[in-house]
Amino acid sequence: MSMPLEGIRVLDLSRILAGPFCTMMLGDMGAEVIKVENPVGGDDTRGWPPFYEGGESSYFQSVNRNKKSLTLDLKSEEGKSILTTLVEKSDVLIQNFRPGAIERLGFDWDTCHALNPRLIYASVSGYGQSGPSKERPAYDILLQGEGGLMSITGAEGGGGFKTGIAIADLTTAMFATQGILLAIIAREKTGEGQYVDTAIQDGQAALMSHAAGNFFATGTPPGRLGNRHPSIAPYRDFPCSDGELIVAAANDSLWQRFARAIGRTDLADDPKWTTNAARVSGRDELEAEIEETMRVKTRAEWAEIVSDAGVPCGPVRTIEELCADPQIHHREMVVEMEHARTGVLKVMGNPMKLSDTPGELRLPPPLLGEHTEEILSGLLAKSDGEIAALKEKGVA
Repeated sequence: MSMPLEGIRVLDLSRILAGPFCTMMLGDMGAEVIKVENPVGGDDTRGWPPFYEGGESSYFQSVNRNKKSLTLDLKSEEGKSILTTLVEKSDVLIQNFRPGAIERLGFDWDTCHALNPRLIYASVSGYGQSGPSKERPAYDILLQGEGGLMSITGAEGGGGFKTGIAIADLTTAMFATQGILLAIIAREKTGEGQYVDTAIQDGQAALMSHAAGNFFATGTPPGRLGNRHPSIAPYRDFPCSDGELIVAAANDSLWQRFARAIGRTDLADDPKWTTNAARVSGRDELEAEIEETMRVKTRAEWAEIVSDAGVPCGPVRTIEELCADPQIHHREMVVEMEHARTGVLKVMGNPMKLSDTPGELRLPPPLLGEHTEEILSGLLAKSDGEIAALKEKGVA
């Protein structure tokens, strides 16, 4: 059975993370993704360590499967001519140039829409294509800070922390993917493509939904609580003898089960802790009692005890432990691909599990320019001589 996006061609002018993660998801679901890269160096992340033994960047490999690499000098007239033809033959174009840069190259929305009215044109930028901040450069850490996330992440009373992954870029990739898919659905009704304008700051603002709700309700911006929840207790990680166990006693019933499971019937029976509101307001005292109790056993021992009581819990695991989890392997979230230089390449799988039209990992991350000849000769009908001339001049 065909994949959901089979027959959709995506022209990918993006680089680094947000755009490439978006196009990887589209590629996983069957889209033909043509990744256009500069002949000199390609995507910036090709040079980012650490590297596999074959010399390929682990960063690049992690977000660029199911793509074909076409090298093209977009500042040359011949390169622009080739890209123009590709625009005419594609369903989706995605780019993450700073606002104004793509216009200078001659491939802005208006120009591309005139070339191909059915084209869906997606931009990913820090602040969007309009407004007073539109021309500012942006990176993930900057938007985690400006987007409010770092103001609520970190130890209580301490400085802000960014998350351990580039969450601003990655969530923006998901929003861009959703926007593109919605535009594809809309095109089925109207026959016309449209502009999908995705901003990292917009995405971060959207993710602040309940945190902003707290502010709207009280007039006081929420602060850093470490691993605590602003509205629930106990709901955090607790130190055991060999690591941390996360416990989510998210309602009064779960609290009762948890307290009794760890042998603290005194806490379960104390009217001081009957309601969640009381546990939140007095959590410093309550959690100190829980910490003292839980330090005496291993996280595995407590996990079994607490789980048997029907209380959600789980260990704080390393990436190595995550990737060894039988459930992760059952769900095909760690998969292997054959790569020309890396050999057996492990990558994280696709989390979108469709029953009838699942995605596939068809192509390993491409070498720089690996598919240039294939695309120029096949899709664009260039002769061997024309391709050789383009390479000689550094256009392809």
